[in-house]
Amino acid sequence: MIDPQAIVSERAELAPDVAVGPFSIIGPEVRIGPGTVIGPHVVINGPTTIGADNHIFQFASIGDAPQDKKYRGEPTRLEIGDRNVFRENCTVNRGTTHDHGVTRIGDDNLLMAYSHVAHDCTVGSNTVFANCAALGGHVEIGDWVILGGLTAVHQFTKVGAHAFLAGGAIVTRDVPPYVMVAGNPAVPHAVNSEGLKRRGFDPDQIRHIREAYRVLYRSELKLSEALARLDQVAADRPEIRAFVDFIRASERSIVR
Repeated sequence: MIDPQAIVSERAELAPDVAVGPFSIIGPEVRIGPGTVIGPHVVINGPTTIGADNHIFQFASIGDAPQDKKYRGEPTRLEIGDRNVFRENCTVNRGTTHDHGVTRIGDDNLLMAYSHVAHDCTVGSNTVFANCAALGGHVEIGDWVILGGLTAVHQFTKVGAHAFLAGGAIVTRDVPPYVMVAGNPAVPHAVNSEGLKRRGFDPDQIRHIREAYRVLYRSELKLSEALARLDQVAADRPEIRAFVDFIRASERSIVR
């Protein structure tokens, strides 16, 4: 399954059925799980762990050193889950010692051509990065987030689950769960209701989320006042509790 024109380090560990295309380079301290397909001209450096049934297309660079001027070659790592797709020219960097030392990507993500995940990022599962979407260092992306083409997310920013970042958005503050943002700088526009329907949220849950959005963004209440009002309904509505807890934990402030 390994093309004779590929170069695989003796210190790499590949499951028996991993396919590696011609001219790809797999460095030391790389572990790749079963069913994974590595296309031609891919470079994977370690320490990097890649799970099962991933597909990495040509010219991707996975697990190389972080683009951080403070990095001095310390042993940091990259961890990738299962069933992810990395299209042409994707770049994913390892962590740095200025955080937890690891970049993490979950399961079932699609990273389209030229997308970039910087050092120390945490990406959940079932996300979509459209072409040229880029994360700065230390960014956290929740499950089911969609990043439109040419989206840029500032370092240390957090994006909540089920959020939608429109194409070309420049995101400099935290984006709460369920919210659609657009523009430079990105501002909130609506609830990602169509995405929520596709993911099995029932009409009542979506109505509750819309009501919470209106309290936060349309009521002209101060943030503390809006959160106090939402706390009253969050106890028996888990979807609202996730919304409130994310906003309370924000350190950069949220898009407003």
